[in-house]
Amino acid sequence: MAIADRNSTPGILVAGCGKLGGAIANMLKESAQVYGLRRNPAKVPEGIHGIGADLTAPETLSGKLPGNLDTVIYCLTPSSYDEQGYRDAYVNGLSNLLEALGDQQLKRLFFISSTSVYAQDDDSLVDETSLASPSRVTGQQILAGEQAALNSGHPATIIRFSGIYGPSRRRFLEAVIAGRMNPTKPAPFSNRIHEEDAASAVVYLNELALSGKPLDTCYVASDCEPVHLDEVVDWVRQQVPCAEPVADARKGGRAGSKRCNNKRLLQSGFKFRYPDFRVGYREMMDKG
Repeated sequence: MAIADRNSTPGILVAGCGKLGGAIANMLKESAQVYGLRRNPAKVPEGIHGIGADLTAPETLSGKLPGNLDTVIYCLTPSSYDEQGYRDAYVNGLSNLLEALGDQQLKRLFFISSTSVYAQDDDSLVDETSLASPSRVTGQQILAGEQAALNSGHPATIIRFSGIYGPSRRRFLEAVIAGRMNPTKPAPFSNRIHEEDAASAVVYLNELALSGKPLDTCYVASDCEPVHLDEVVDWVRQQVPCAEPVADARKGGRAGSKRCNNKRLLQSGFKFRYPDFRVGYREMMDKG
């Protein structure tokens, strides 16, 4: 039996309450009844109603979902970085969740996606209207999940994030400082978004949905300055002492070369706290 509606505050399910999902849930909890679903509910942030379930095992969802949901934020991370792992996370998990929701009608289903669905490798500008035809099987599974969300019978919005960085995601910055990044010049374009802006963008769009404002079916969520990877590395080297590049230092990124256009997100009224990489990495370096 579904959990009964206990009050009139919005009910929000964050399905996949890990690093990004947990940050989103924390931002929502003061104004909504927030449920965080993950395999280990003890890891759900304090103040969030933890639901212990595995979305790839539909039997674990039985009787677990609340009956007062207004929005669902689907935010899974693959358990393995291969085709099956991505299919389980983005397609099968979503299918199982939708089945468990039954006849509940959501105001909005948010599907957290990735700009890896774009295969463009020619420095072109990509936005929500650009062709999404990923060449890698992992991107193909993400795109299949997007289509499943849009075909779910619920009003759905896809949020395509570029590379997320921030205080809890320091790998790139630490690699530069340690000399493990030495891109070719000119390097491919890279795109990123600070983790705080990433969570805030989802919260902002969720607020629009709850207030009945119109939403587009897709938003590209990336900061305001696509930039060549070597420019980012050179800038970091100018700010802090860095080791000389090691012999096997990485030469480039893994995501082709494209420039992500966030115009639609900006036009929605969202404002970035970290509009470019300098603001975000400068704060990270200052705080250590």
